[in-house]
Amino acid sequence: MTPARAALRGFGWQPLGRRAPVLTGLDLAIEPGERLLLTGPSGSGKSTILRALAGVLGASVPGEVSGAVEVDARIGLLLQNPGDAVVAARIGRDVAFGPENAAMAREEIWRRVRESLAAIGMPYALEHPTQALSGGELQRLALAGVLALEPGLLLLDEPTSMLDAANAEGVRRAVLAVVAQTGASLLVVEHHVAPWLAHVDRVVVLGADGHITADTSPQELACMDPAALAGDGVWMPGLPAPTPLDLPATLVRPRHAPLPLRAESLAVELRTRTMRGPVTTPALRGVDAELAGAAVTAFTGPSGAGKSTLAAALAGLLVPVAGRVVAPEPAWHRWRPRDRAAQVGWVPQNAEHGFLTSRVCHEVVVTANRLGVEVDVGETLEAVGLSHLADANPYQLSGGEQRRLAIVAALAHRPPVLLLDEPTVGQDRDTWAAVVGWAMSAARAGAAVGVASHDPALAAASDHEVTLERGRVAIR
Repeated sequence: MTPARAALRGFGWQPLGRRAPVLTGLDLAIEPGERLLLTGPSGSGKSTILRALAGVLGASVPGEVSGAVEVDARIGLLLQNPGDAVVAARIGRDVAFGPENAAMAREEIWRRVRESLAAIGMPYALEHPTQALSGGELQRLALAGVLALEPGLLLLDEPTSMLDAANAEGVRRAVLAVVAQTGASLLVVEHHVAPWLAHVDRVVVLGADGHITADTSPQELACMDPAALAGDGVWMPGLPAPTPLDLPATLVRPRHAPLPLRAESLAVELRTRTMRGPVTTPALRGVDAELAGAAVTAFTGPSGAGKSTLAAALAGLLVPVAGRVVAPEPAWHRWRPRDRAAQVGWVPQNAEHGFLTSRVCHEVVVTANRLGVEVDVGETLEAVGLSHLADANPYQLSGGEQRRLAIVAALAHRPPVLLLDEPTVGQDRDTWAAVVGWAMSAARAGAAVGVASHDPALAAASDHEVTLERGRVAIR
């Protein structure tokens, strides 16, 4: 394996249908074996740079490319949305996909599969179904698939964003061990820079306009004005979380009082179908939890603990195998989608899975129009920093932009219950303040808000916290 040299020269990118380019005239070079950290505000073009180096822009991602892209070795790309990388029903087969396509010998393929899964701390057997993995576990699986290729250039897009602190540290150790062992070049995109600064040679900061505002060493970065870098959306070490925005009541005030939602001895199993038959995975075991009105409740815990499952069950989207969700009617999970949408604003982990239109401004009002609720689209998009993208295609936004769009699309009709799964993933400091501000402002206006999250700053800003471990409540 040869460490890669890579470069963008005068590079520009304008997605199909967008009025303005995301990047123009960008020059960026990575030397063989160099470790580079790329940061900057949401939507500044960080993920675009990774996709450009991976060679997918203009082909699988439509748009207009200008300038030159140069890479001289095998590339491993970890996408911002790990679910996009899943290609097989079993985790072993999924990790083997890349080495198989590289025509490696069978013994070498499965050696790499086992070593890669061990390196990222995957706790399951090779036959475990990929459909039964949590978002954080999918993130680790996708990374294992990249590591199995032993690429000369590792391109990692927020590789720990859906992981708790312990698992995130384990993933960083795995990445750094592979880089140290192989000498591979590394380009990692992160908003939270602190955990990577001791391990990289260089830090590049993009401004909101996609131009480089800083290209420096970690040591020099530490001497720069943290407030100035925070203005570029960078989560600088030592700075407290920003103050959540106080949004107008007209945007967030519930149209009626929230439903009483409470889990009592709740047990949920996730059932998946594979070619070998159905597989059942326990997700929640005897959980008691309440979603209080006029408050934000954080569901926390390590990856795979059951946070997303609890949020979905409270929303009535999963049928319990034991226990119940106490709601106005016993068969809460059998409510018609229209009636449920009027009561609950649900935002899943994979933001783009819920998009229904080809324009951002139309996406915001889909649910509201079906319910006969008027929405000020301009004010709504302005509140989350998306007004300049009103005419863009939702599928051509960055990961952080897509998540904010999914949030306002689910909440613009002002439901009394908000259930948000990892709402702050992919957000810079300013957009974090907008997302958390929406949740807190809605709670102050009377809504019942539940957030499933690994974000310690979001948990600290919440009114209540329910911590899960292995499908059970650990701390109340």
